[in-house]
Amino acid sequence: MIVDMEKFVKDINSYESGEMSEEATITFFQELVNSGIIWELQGHYGRTAVYLIENGLVAVPNAGEE
Repeated sequence: MIVDMEKFVKDINSYESGEMSEEATITFFQELVNSGIIWELQGHYGRTAVYLIENGLVAVPNAGEE
């Protein structure tokens, strides 16, 4: 998956400055999980993604498919 770096940086800044709504945050984390980049970011992002996944707010792509 190709990541739009301009959007990525804008979203990171919005998230880290606390300007992102809850709905936008969930969408943002879903995009990060879908791209796989989530696991390359600092630990907070991975821990937050795991929390969102465990609580059914973010889905793991191809989860359960063989």
